[in-house]
Amino acid sequence: MDKNIPLGRMFIDDEMRNTVSEVLDSGRWIKGPHSKAFGNEWAEYCGALACTPCSNGSTALIAALRLLDVKIGDEVIVPSHTFIASSTCIDQVGATPVFVDVEEEYHTLCPDAVEAAISSRTKAIIAVHLYGQPINPRIFEISKSQGIPLIEDSAQAHGAEINGRRIGSLGDLATFSFFPSKNMAVGGDGGALLANRPDLADKVGMAIDHGRLDKYRHDFLGSNFRLSEMQCAVGRIQLKHLSSWVERRNDIAEKYNDAFAELNWTTIPIVRPGALHAWHQYVLRVSDREKFMKYMSQNGISTGIHYPLPCHLQPLYENHPQHFEGALPITEQICNTVVSIPVHPHLTDEEVEKIISTVVSFNP
Repeated sequence: MDKNIPLGRMFIDDEMRNTVSEVLDSGRWIKGPHSKAFGNEWAEYCGALACTPCSNGSTALIAALRLLDVKIGDEVIVPSHTFIASSTCIDQVGATPVFVDVEEEYHTLCPDAVEAAISSRTKAIIAVHLYGQPINPRIFEISKSQGIPLIEDSAQAHGAEINGRRIGSLGDLATFSFFPSKNMAVGGDGGALLANRPDLADKVGMAIDHGRLDKYRHDFLGSNFRLSEMQCAVGRIQLKHLSSWVERRNDIAEKYNDAFAELNWTTIPIVRPGALHAWHQYVLRVSDREKFMKYMSQNGISTGIHYPLPCHLQPLYENHPQHFEGALPITEQICNTVVSIPVHPHLTDEEVEKIISTVVSFNP
C-alpha cells in the first residue's frame, strides 16, 4: 500500500503480464493481430466509424489536423485551460491556435466564445472534454452549422457520455490518450485516432503509418505514429474493466459532492445535464490553494494542479497576440484556484472516507 494516498494507482494483473509475455514470444511486436483488434474494439466501445491505435494523444492530434489539411495560414480554435499538447499540435502543422475562454461551471469551451472567435481562416475546432466532463453540445451544433470540422480531444474522457452517446463518436475526428495516468492505460505512452466521417474512416490508419495504402504506396503525408503490439494487447485487457472503473469514479465523486456541498470555502465540480462524467480528475476550487495542498499532504493525501498556467500565458507563446494577463479572464481565474484530489477507482472505501474527513476538517 502507498505511504500516501496517490492521485492515481496503476492497475496490473496476471492477464496483462501473461499476454505481454505471449506477444514477446510471438516475435510480432508491431502491426500484429492485437493492434487491429484493439482499434476495432475501441471504435465499437466509443461508437465511432473507425479507429487506429497510435503512439500517444499528442501525435493523434497532429495526425487529425493533417487529415483535415490544416496548414500554414489557418487558424484552429482551442481552449487555453488544457494540457499544452492541445494547442502545440496546431503549431506543429504550421497553423495558429486561437485561444478561447471556458464555461466557469464546467471548465470546457464556452460556445459564445467559440462563435466570436470564428474567422475566414478558421479551419478546425479542438474541443477538450477536460477532466472527463463532456463539452457543451452547442459546440457540435456550431461546428455543423459553420461547416468547421471538430476534433474531440478526449484524452481525459474515456467512457464519458453526453445525451446517451459516448465521447469519441460525435466529432469529425476524435483523439484519446492512454498515458499511464489516464482512466485507461496501455503500459506506456499510447493514444488513439477515431473517425466519424466515411471520407476519413479509411484514412486514420494511413495517417499514423506513413500515409501508405500498402507497403510501398504513400498517398499523403503521414508519420510513424504506430503503437506497439504489446501495448495494444494491454489496452484490450484494460478495456474490459473500463466501464466498471467509470462507475466507481462516479460513485466516489458523488460521495465527495454530497460531503462537500455545504463547505463555504470551496466550489465543487458539477456534472453537465445529460452527461456521464468520466471523472479523470475531481477538481475543487480553493482560494488559498497552497495552504489546502499543504494540509492534505500533512495528512497523507496527494493533490495536484490541472493546470496552474494556461496555454496562452506559457513562455512558448510569448509572441502570440493573446499572451497577456486578462486575455481569458475565466480561464485565468480557474487556473489560479483549481486543485485535484484522488478519485481513481482503486481507492479503498477507507481511503475515500479519509479524504472526505480531511477535506471537511480543513480550516481556511
